[in-house]
Amino acid sequence: MIRLWGVRISLHPFFVIIMLASLATGHFIELITLFAIVFIHECGHAAAAALLGCRVLSIQMLPFGGVAVIEDGGRLTAGREIIIALAGPLQNILMAGITMLLQYANLGDPVFLAYIIQGNLLIALFNLLPVLPLDGGKIVQALVSLIAPYYTTLMWTYRISILCSTGVILFAISKWITGDYGLPLNILLIGLFLFYSNVTDYRNVPYRFIRFLMNREGTFAHHAATGSLAQPIISFPAKPLDTILRLLKREKYHMVYVMNRQGRIMAVLPEQRIIGSYFKQNTDKL
Repeated sequence: MIRLWGVRISLHPFFVIIMLASLATGHFIELITLFAIVFIHECGHAAAAALLGCRVLSIQMLPFGGVAVIEDGGRLTAGREIIIALAGPLQNILMAGITMLLQYANLGDPVFLAYIIQGNLLIALFNLLPVLPLDGGKIVQALVSLIAPYYTTLMWTYRISILCSTGVILFAISKWITGDYGLPLNILLIGLFLFYSNVTDYRNVPYRFIRFLMNREGTFAHHAATGSLAQPIISFPAKPLDTILRLLKREKYHMVYVMNRQGRIMAVLPEQRIIGSYFKQNTDKL
């Protein structure tokens, strides 16, 4: 484990095994080059997050890529999340552009420079696929959260990503069955990695939603400062609190109108009142 500018850099054990295996197979230079490309990609995410006021906890190098772990703290709006997601592929495009200039100037080994260009473009395009946990999936999730309730956004984007990663696995298996051994193993490993990541994140949706509720005070302060209109939520006295909270949108402030059976307004409650009651209700159950 290494610390760089206060950020913890960690290597997955299986990643270390792959690195050691590359020494025996004679592909160490190619693998360390891809490692550097992925690391710079993740540094792009980390730098963008830090510039936007988010705390970067660590950069983890995984067997099939990397991930910058960022602490939300209520600062991560949809727009900021999109900027952070785009910052990674942007590093790949910049590296590919610089390498093309070196290639044009006949500086360096042409074969190695071509490998760097190909690696950067491949990683950038792969990460922009609209599947979680890839950057493209995070961008789609952030955009959907602007128009749909946040809880619904989390549930359905992860469900669709699980379905897509399952499709990748089935595609690789079908190619293997039909005798096409060109890329199926690589595709299968990528599909399994995406499937595992999405299933794990899907199970953690309740915890992510609780964190979202805990950070809603910042949303109230922002809307109070800008004087923007609150978005209404219609509810009834018997409606469970968690059902009401699942209607909250990421960057909207809500007022909850409690109606009786005759359609008359019984009470108008700010969302933080509902959130406070929800947490108190769950605390009393403990």
